[in-house]
This record gives sequence, C-alpha cells and structure tokens, in this order.
Amino acid sequence: MGSFKAWIQAARLRTLPLSLSGIIVGTALAVSQGQFNGTIFTLALLTTIGFQVTSNFANDYGDGVKGTDNEDRIGPARALQSGILSRKALKNGIIIAILLSLILALTLVYISFGKENLKYILIFSVLGILSIWAAIRYTMGDNPYGYLGLGDVFVFLFFGLLGVLGSMFLYTKSLDWISTLPAISIGLLCVGVLNLNNLRDVVSDKKHGKNTLVVKMGFENGKHYHMFLIVLSFFCFLTYSILRIKEFQYWFYLLAFIPIFVHLTKVVRTKEPILLDGELKKLALSTFLLSLLFFMAVKFFL
Repeated sequence: MGSFKAWIQAARLRTLPLSLSGIIVGTALAVSQGQFNGTIFTLALLTTIGFQVTSNFANDYGDGVKGTDNEDRIGPARALQSGILSRKALKNGIIIAILLSLILALTLVYISFGKENLKYILIFSVLGILSIWAAIRYTMGDNPYGYLGLGDVFVFLFFGLLGVLGSMFLYTKSLDWISTLPAISIGLLCVGVLNLNNLRDVVSDKKHGKNTLVVKMGFENGKHYHMFLIVLSFFCFLTYSILRIKEFQYWFYLLAFIPIFVHLTKVVRTKEPILLDGELKKLALSTFLLSLLFFMAVKFFL
C-alpha cells in the first residue's frame, strides 16, 4: 500500500490551507450574525480536508494514468508519476478517502440540522455527493472536465460559493445576498491558484491534451485573466466591507491583499512558465491569511 511518507506526498498537505479558507470565511459570516458551533466548525474543517485529499488522490491518479504527469511537468513530483505508489494502491486510497469523506459529511449535516430538518439533510447530502464527484472527475475517467477547460468553473462553485455560503448556512439556516460577495472573492482567489497551476504547466498540458483555459487562451492572455480574478476578488471583499462593516478600522483583513497584489505584479512580469512555481504557495497562503484575519475581525473586534 506504500509508505506513510508516500501517502503524505499524495495527499499534498500544502493544498489544505486554501481549501479551508472558504469554511473559515463562511464561519466568520455566521459569527457576524451571532451564530457559532464548535462541533460544526470542526466537522466542516475535517469534511473539507477529506474532500481535498480525495481530490488530490484522484488528480494524481488521473494525470498519472493519462501521462500528463511526466518528466516535462514543473513542480513537485506526483506519487504515481514517481512510482512511490502503484495504480492499485492509489485507487484503493481514493475509495477509502471517499468513504471517510461521506461519513464526515453525513455526520456534519445531521449534527447541524437534526432529524427535524430532513429537507436540509437531503440537500446537503446531495451537495456532498456532488463535491466528491467533482473531486474525482477533474482528471479521472473519460472526458474529465479538467481536460475540457471547465476546472475554473467547478473550483469557483465548490471552493467559493458552496464552501463559503454552504458553511455559513450550516450555522444560520439562512442566506443573504451580501454574503455572496466574500464567497465570490474566495472563489476567485481559489480559481487564481488553479490558473497559476495551469500557467505553470501550460507547455506540458498542451502537449498531452489537457485543454485548460490557459491552453485555450494562451500564456499571455492567461496572465490577463489572472489579473481579472485578483482585482475582482479585491473589489468584492471591499464592497462587502463598505456595506456591512461601517468602522473601517476593522477592515484590517484587507491587508492580506498586499502580498496578493505583490504576487500579481510578479505574475504579470513573468515570461517563462517555470518561474511561476513559487507563486502558487504565495497566493494560497495569502488567501488563507485573508480568511483568518477576516475571522479575527468578526470574532474579536465586532
């Protein structure tokens, strides 16, 4: 089944802070409405980790089988690509990750809604199943959507809108349109991380038929698209702050956009895809920082 170190590499723990950002922001929105539950928060984080690890295993398997992960690929070697895990072991790992994710998700929705809200339990159970489907189908199977340029759409929907608004709903059992602004912002930043990955791998992806948006639009247009994602994300969070938080001294969470804009300057000036590898970590951690600062502002200062 492979060593513990091999499974840690396949799980790609460095991707977890970004995936948790939506849960933290959604929880902060609930806190701003006077709603919080430690058990729900913990289970939501664990469920998201389960979904992300499932996605990472499936992505490793899908790209490895299709030959997209090869000697041309920039970035850390994948488990199947490097041979530290076999196809059978990784497939078994995906199955186990799916089962654990489902158990966590079902426990989460039951504790959040109870037996008296069967409608919400069914809706969120379906959303959980769709999340697992999206995690697997990004690179696995025939015509995976990641090879059709649809990865950006799914990341925006599941990491942004569903991650933020869904987690908020677990506490509040309600939605409001202003809360969609931080959800859109986080979704755009998550798409930005995916876009960086696609910018970095554009040569290898094009060679192996992985038609990401960057492959379709070209490297330079991909950088312009990246600028659009970052700038719009900032204005969405700024607009939320203006509408919902009147005291501007509590907007300190927007300081997280300083390293994000520094990162954007580097991306715009970069001419070679290989030089973008280090930028993924910067944007992912800055997004995580934004979520933590926003939670702190709401929890301790408002």
